[in-house]
Amino acid sequence: MKKNIYKFKSEIKQLLNIMINSLYSKKDIFLRELISNSSDAIDKLRFYYINTKYSKIDDTKFNIKIFINDNNLVISDNGIGMTKEELINNLGSIAKSGTKNFLKSILNRKKKDSNLDLIGQFGVGFYSSFMVANKVSVYTKSIMDKNGWLWISDGQGKYTIDEYNKDNLGTDIFLEIKDSCKEFLNIDFINKIIIKYSNHINVPILVKKIDKKNNNYIWKKINISDALWIKDKSNISDKEYIKFYYSINPNLGDPLIWSHNKVEGKNDYINLIYIPNTSPWNIWNRDEYKNGIKLYINRVFVMKGINKIIPYYLRFVQGIIDTNNLSLNISREILQDSNFINVLRLSLTNRILKLLSILSENKEKYNIFWKEFGNIFKEGLAEDENNRYKISLLLRFCSTFYNEENKLVSLEDYLNRMLPGQDKIYYIISDNFLSAVNSPHLEIYRKKKIEVLLMFNRIDEWMMSYLLDFKNIKFFSINKNDINESNILTLEKSNIHTLNDKNSLIFLSKVKNILLDKVKDVKFTNKLDIYPVVVTTSTNEMSTQMSKLLSSVGKNVPKIKYLFEINPNHILIKYIISINDDNLLKKWIYYLYNQAILIETNYLDNSSKFINLINDLLSMLIIK
Repeated sequence: MKKNIYKFKSEIKQLLNIMINSLYSKKDIFLRELISNSSDAIDKLRFYYINTKYSKIDDTKFNIKIFINDNNLVISDNGIGMTKEELINNLGSIAKSGTKNFLKSILNRKKKDSNLDLIGQFGVGFYSSFMVANKVSVYTKSIMDKNGWLWISDGQGKYTIDEYNKDNLGTDIFLEIKDSCKEFLNIDFINKIIIKYSNHINVPILVKKIDKKNNNYIWKKINISDALWIKDKSNISDKEYIKFYYSINPNLGDPLIWSHNKVEGKNDYINLIYIPNTSPWNIWNRDEYKNGIKLYINRVFVMKGINKIIPYYLRFVQGIIDTNNLSLNISREILQDSNFINVLRLSLTNRILKLLSILSENKEKYNIFWKEFGNIFKEGLAEDENNRYKISLLLRFCSTFYNEENKLVSLEDYLNRMLPGQDKIYYIISDNFLSAVNSPHLEIYRKKKIEVLLMFNRIDEWMMSYLLDFKNIKFFSINKNDINESNILTLEKSNIHTLNDKNSLIFLSKVKNILLDKVKDVKFTNKLDIYPVVVTTSTNEMSTQMSKLLSSVGKNVPKIKYLFEINPNHILIKYIISINDDNLLKKWIYYLYNQAILIETNYLDNSSKFINLINDLLSMLIIK
């Protein structure tokens, strides 16, 4: 019998070549596409029955069956099927979307029942089959047609359509698998793909497996076919939410908190988001790690980690987004820029920040969150200028109020404890907690009972370049020297050494000459008590921690010349001032300078030389 041969429309041979070789990054996508098409065909039949004389439908009879037949992978459904004309229109043109046309006609007839917005029936996704198949055969029978039809193509520019005696409604797709894709003839491998992409399709997916016990074949349901997120949240228990969280994030511990919302209106979507209590091991790897949001379109998994959906500083969030109006171009993997994407991003960002605000009311849980994700969250100050204030409300710091590393304060806590007349939020940045909490810079602040925020994470110096004020109160780094600093730090005159004393001025001059090439300036200070000296940088100059940060990423950073500040009331300074031996004075000054540098930077260029200097001075004292 002569074959009815047709040519693909719209230069389809060239488009198929693009499809097969370039469009999809993973070949297993084809199964997701075909299952989605089958699910849509079943939904269409349900919809057809509802809108015709059939008042009752036996939903238990609908299913998608997948099995291996020799060298063929078969995907079979008992949905609405296709007529000959639909085969030509839907499978003969990539640009055609059967579902779109179907729903358009339904909406025109009965808009009030049109809440079924389906993914494209046999659109571009169908042609992904040719990535793994030499030949694709489609056996189909439509409820609109007394005849069955057989569509066959090898994807090379032509296809055939012939009558076929098919008894039951629906579509059976036979994929003759390529030799290079034999893994798709392994039913266990197929099961994994189904669970990955189609676990929540609202139709049972049955896979034919061998029952070894009874030595026969059985049909086993693979998918859950029940999407938790589409249920009314008032009917979902905490245990169900947690169980679902484990199903999508088995290695991230327990969720600290979650939020489940359905948004209706111009942009319809559902989101179910979780804040985990454990950080993924690779979350700092920008090239490798993506956010934990899974995108579904009508319960069909599309992809994970779309960077346009939430800001990068919220990449620790886990969960799902399910929508029916997200714009896609010819591949589901390539998201188009659209107004909906922007709306979704803004909405989700606000929802996540609100969720974190609720979590912050539980200090114990919020401390867990901050320990795991605080340094990531700080990135938001630079990334999300519009939400900078909301982010600053959620920041947490160690503080001299507690002097403990595991006790944190908020900026609002700090403001509530500010002293009368205090007009700045004071902070110190160091390499670690112990260096920060024991810094000589803190002495006068402790004496005056002024709280200081302790910052010691690598990102903090960079973060503070974006956090300039909070509720119009400016931040001030006590590592810096500011001649305009508030009088709140001024000590009583009785505690200040007479700096105009002739010996003191001579001493200052000698120190400047000794450290001439090492420091920017030398001066007396009233800020110290226990410590004899300290080094600071000017307000408008690079800080120690910023210098370290830039050096760590390979930047060429000039060496900092510090301001060398001396406590004239310290017993050691009083002794050194009285030294007349210039060589001995030089040794003591070098000792004090290196001491101050070590405290400030936790590092010396030549630590052995410093140790030898200490030993030399100690030996002199012992002999004396």
